[in-house]
Amino acid sequence: MTLTYIMATTLFGGLASVLLAAGLSAPLLSLIVRHLVSLSTGVLLGTALLHVLPEAFESDVAPQALFLTLLGGLMFFFLLEKAELYRHGHHHEHDHHDHHHGFDAEQAGRGGWSVLVGDSIHNFCDGVLIAAAFLVDTQVGLITAMAIIAHEIPQEVGDYIVLINAGFSRARALVYNLISGMAAVVGGVLGYFLIEPWQHLLPYLMVIAASSFIYVAVADLIPQLQKRLHLRDTALQIVWLAVGLGFIALITGSLHGHDHEHGHAHDHEHGHAEVASPSASSAQGQ
Repeated sequence: MTLTYIMATTLFGGLASVLLAAGLSAPLLSLIVRHLVSLSTGVLLGTALLHVLPEAFESDVAPQALFLTLLGGLMFFFLLEKAELYRHGHHHEHDHHDHHHGFDAEQAGRGGWSVLVGDSIHNFCDGVLIAAAFLVDTQVGLITAMAIIAHEIPQEVGDYIVLINAGFSRARALVYNLISGMAAVVGGVLGYFLIEPWQHLLPYLMVIAASSFIYVAVADLIPQLQKRLHLRDTALQIVWLAVGLGFIALITGSLHGHDHEHGHAHDHEHGHAEVASPSASSAQGQ
């Protein structure tokens, strides 16, 4: 069942972004991407800091080791992005960013294959992280997958627009983005079979997942939000960011409340059995 969840969520993430890009016009996509960047910033930070890291720190692993893993994860994703193997660009023409006209055509024209390879590696890593999260707990896996999908959609939509601006046909850009998105499914399946025998490494993998979310939010998404200084745009950014944070906080709170009630009920039943046990022993003695 766990493998089914992993395959379903990774497949949905890849298909949702590609189908959204294919079904909407470029101006509408530009508007959606702007808001999704703010929303996904809140979702990523909320998932990392309110759910994934607390879950990892509830394990028996020393906090110092987990903090060292977090630092190493941030540096690792920084180096991958420097090598153009972990790209998170959401830039496209008419997106109000400070670059000259035709910037994205040049980016895709000269390095389009590098962009696609980088996105495929990125998606593969996301699939592995989703698999690790589901192996910890189904609820952790669902929230982690939701956070990854939230930032995958604006990324894949942005890449689709970049390829269109570079002269790719809509069909060709769609196929390339679809192939790139399916790398997450491959990463999820391989991650399931490779990680499962190494359960003791799951807290470290959860911290690496959190470092990925934090890096994407802080290094890529937040700098994009800082470039829009108009009052109305700033207010919309804050609203969408707060929606993302609030959504994760609400889900995390409800899950913790459910776990607490379940644990309390289990303790009550266990205590009741212990109380009843002496009576049963007494009856047997008689």
